[in-house]
Amino acid sequence: MTKKVFLIYPPAGIMNREDRCQQPIKDLVVIPPLPPTDLLYMASMAESVGYECKIKDYSLKQETLVDFENDIKEFKPDYIIINTTTPTLKADLDVCKIAKVTNSNIKTIAKGAHFLTFNKEVLEEFKSLDMIMVGEPELTLKEILQKKPKEEILGLCFRKGNEIIKNNLRPFNDNLDELPYPARHLVNNSIYRRPDNNKIQATIKVSRGCPFHCFFCLATPVSGHKVRARSPKNILGEIQECIEKYNIRDFLFWSDIFNLDKNWAIELCNEIIDSKLKFTWASNTRADTIDEELAKLMKKAGCTLVSIGIESGSQEMLDKMGKKTNLDQIRNTVKMFKKVGIKTYNYFVIGLPWESETTAEETIKFAVELDSDFINFYTAVAFPGTRLYEYVQENNLFEIENSEELYSNAYYYPVVKSHYLSKDRIFELHKQAVKRFHLRPKYIVKSLLNIRSFTEVKSYFLAGLSILLKK
Repeated sequence: MTKKVFLIYPPAGIMNREDRCQQPIKDLVVIPPLPPTDLLYMASMAESVGYECKIKDYSLKQETLVDFENDIKEFKPDYIIINTTTPTLKADLDVCKIAKVTNSNIKTIAKGAHFLTFNKEVLEEFKSLDMIMVGEPELTLKEILQKKPKEEILGLCFRKGNEIIKNNLRPFNDNLDELPYPARHLVNNSIYRRPDNNKIQATIKVSRGCPFHCFFCLATPVSGHKVRARSPKNILGEIQECIEKYNIRDFLFWSDIFNLDKNWAIELCNEIIDSKLKFTWASNTRADTIDEELAKLMKKAGCTLVSIGIESGSQEMLDKMGKKTNLDQIRNTVKMFKKVGIKTYNYFVIGLPWESETTAEETIKFAVELDSDFINFYTAVAFPGTRLYEYVQENNLFEIENSEELYSNAYYYPVVKSHYLSKDRIFELHKQAVKRFHLRPKYIVKSLLNIRSFTEVKSYFLAGLSILLKK
C-alpha cells in the first residue's frame, strides 16, 4: 500500500508563511496570499520517493480544525507536515493533538523559521509533535521518508522516548537545480492572484541566501550568507511547465536578493528573451545592486515590477540598522526604474529601536517624495533568529511576554516599543504613514490613470477602502 504525506498550512488565520516573511495579510494593503511553495517543493520530493501527497491551506478559506479532522479521516496519511510561524505557533500545533487522536501512528513533523532558535523547547511543550525540521527541509524530509535512522539525519530534532535529540544542522544545498519542480498539480493555482489585476500568479524561487544580514530580517538566518542561484535553464524549464500545464503567465521571482550577481541576472534575462515565451514577472532588488543597463534588460525580458526594501527615510536609521545604503542611492534607483518603465513597490519599516518622532516623519516624507506605484509600511517585528530579537531582549523593549499575543498582528500592530516611542505611538505613526501616502490627490489620480480593466478598478477600490477603514 502506498504511503501518504499530508502537507498543510493550519487553520490559524491567513498567513504568508514563507519562513522569512511570516505575515498575516488581513491588515496589510496590496499583499496577496502566496502559493504554499515550500509545501509544493516538499511534496514533489515526497512523490519522487514514492509517496502519495495531499496539500491544503486551511487558512485561505478560513476552514477549521473540524475540517482538518475530517480530511485526516478521509486521506489517512502516514505523515503530516506542518508549516508553522511564530505568530501562530500554538494554534498551528493544535493539529498534532487531533491527528494523534484520529490515528496514534501518524507521524507529525513541523518546519518553520521559529525552530532555528527554539526547537527542543517546542518539542518539550507540544507532546503530540514528533519531529522538527530545522533549516532547509527538502532533503531532510526525503531522508525521513526513506527511513534513514533519525540519529543520522542532519537538520532533524526529534523525540526518542523521554529524550529530545537535536542533530547537527544540515549544510545549505548548493545545487538547487537538483530539486524537483514544485508539485503544482496538488493545489488550485487559480486562487493565487496578483493584487493589481487579479491574474493568476506563480512564485518561482530563483535563488536562496543573502550576504547582508539586515538587522530585522530572517533571510540570512533562514537561507545563509551565500547566494545560491538556480541555473537560468532550470528556471526557464519551470516557467515553461507553468505555461504549458497550468496556463500561468505571471510570475513572482522569489529570492532573498535577485540581482546581486549581475552576470547571472543578465544570463537569466537573455534566456527569457531567447525563449520567446510570453509572460511577465516581478522581482526584488536592493537600491545599491542595480544599474540602468540591467534595468533595461529586465524590462525587455518581461519584468513589470520590482520591490525595494528601502526601510527608512532617515539616514541615521539606515546606518544604525546596518542597511548599507544611502538616500541618494535610493532616489536614483527609483528614478531609474521609472525611466525604463518598471513599476516600483517600496517597503518601509517603522518602529525599530531608534525610531523617534523625527525619524518617522523623515520616513513618511521620503516615501511621498519617491512616489512609488505601490508601497507597504510595516511595523518592526522582532522574530526569534533576527539580530533585532537579540537587541530587544537585551534592552527590555518587549512590553508583553505572551508570544501568542505579542505576534498576533505582526507587521501591522507593533511587536516592540522603541527607545523613544511607545507601541501605541508607533501604531499611530504607522497608520499616518499609510494614509498620508495613499490619500494624496496626485497618487489617486496616477492610480486611476493606470487602470486598464474592471478587475483593476475593483482591486484598487478594495485597497482604498482598506486604507480608509484603518482604525
